[in-house]
Amino acid sequence: MRDAYLPSLPTEHLLLMMRTRLCIATALLCVLPSAVNCWGQDPPLTSDVSEQEVASIEETKEDLKAPTEVDVVPLAEDFEIEDRLLKILEATTWFSRPRVKVDEGVVFLSGQTQTPEHKLWAGDLARNTQDVVAVVNRINVAEKPIWDLSPAWKEILKLTREAVQILPLLGIAVLLLLLTWLASGLAVRLTRRILRRRIKNRLLINVSARAVAIPVFLVGLYLALRVSGLTQIAATVLGGTGLVGLVIGIAFRDIAENFLASVLISIQRPFALGDKITVDGHVGIVQSVTARGTLLMTMDGNHIQIPNSSIYKSVIRNETANPKLRCEFLIGIDYGDSITEAQDVALQVLRDHIAVLVEPDPMVIVEELGASTVNIRVYFWINSHEHSAIKVRSSVIRLTKLAFESAGLTLPDESREVIFPRGVPVLMHHAETDATLAASDQRQMLPETTPSTRPEMIANAAEDDLSSEDEVINEQARQSRSPEEGENLLEA
Repeated sequence: MRDAYLPSLPTEHLLLMMRTRLCIATALLCVLPSAVNCWGQDPPLTSDVSEQEVASIEETKEDLKAPTEVDVVPLAEDFEIEDRLLKILEATTWFSRPRVKVDEGVVFLSGQTQTPEHKLWAGDLARNTQDVVAVVNRINVAEKPIWDLSPAWKEILKLTREAVQILPLLGIAVLLLLLTWLASGLAVRLTRRILRRRIKNRLLINVSARAVAIPVFLVGLYLALRVSGLTQIAATVLGGTGLVGLVIGIAFRDIAENFLASVLISIQRPFALGDKITVDGHVGIVQSVTARGTLLMTMDGNHIQIPNSSIYKSVIRNETANPKLRCEFLIGIDYGDSITEAQDVALQVLRDHIAVLVEPDPMVIVEELGASTVNIRVYFWINSHEHSAIKVRSSVIRLTKLAFESAGLTLPDESREVIFPRGVPVLMHHAETDATLAASDQRQMLPETTPSTRPEMIANAAEDDLSSEDEVINEQARQSRSPEEGENLLEA
């Protein structure tokens, strides 16, 4: 019909109709993109729009851009795009009540999700779908409650997952630590075995062996931390070792000083076990030397612990290092007596005494002329390992007094002024009576024998057997409880 009708029209009418159709088609092509663009825009914001919706619109501002290319003849229908996108959103389970509407290739998304990332994901999904011209993402992000523990729970799950993943590395690290421990012990034993041939001091050997083992242990610890993934902690351990050592050295300065003094004492050995020493005003027999202090047993049976730093810095008087010990005492004779005779009598007593040594020679020296006596100083030597100084001195003084009295030497008292306020009574006796009393007094003053001819008088019951009391003190120390435990550095 149309073909039969067209030839009947005038030529100018036919040209006008074709031009009209061409203009209408051109106008449609120009108006269609603007219409589609206006259709894809979100509705204007009102006062009822929340801040969260504004933020969501800002996050999806990329969706508001016009598409770069629009297919005039789409291959996929709107309902097919709508059905496909809805199934994908429901399959993810990330969205609550998802809705998808497609009109002329423009996708409208609605519903609710928990995170902004899921919202962006849904927009990207729709944008990448075939024949989608534009996307309007109206999915709401749910507000989190005030007491939201989900971040903590996620962190716990993350830590649990990381802990499970690191278990094999921890096993290897534990194995490395075990090998490090064994290597440190081996280094200690080898160092001790090597140093025993060159050094006799046990404390110095132990300190040197541990000094060698410390770097071995630190290297093993560093490797174990690196293997387990704790690289930063490993670097901190090695970097902080020097600082920690400095801090510990300052905080425990006294302890370090005592330890160093114990090393020097054990090397130099100014005294040995059982020596009788005088240090810092204390007199006692050495029982032990530990890493902290020196233990003494005093002559009255008490324990004294002196820090090694004080021992090393103080003056030490060792009374046992030389077994020969010199003793002395002072005795006074009358001015009318012979000094030479008194010296000979005292010297004879020393020579006859069993505890007095012949070498060095004993001496009897005139010391001074006193107010009423001539003072004589008596010097003699004994073996302090065998005899007690205080016992032998007591015996020698007693025997010297007896010898002086037997030789007729007097031992006058110091001169004093005596005042008699009521006068001095005088009694008269007959001559025969006075002679009898004088003879009786003379017999009492002159013993039948001298001490040198009576060996049993050298040591009486009060002076016991003149033996050294050091063994008695040592026996007391063995029976007592040690106040400090620790390795004795003076033991061989």
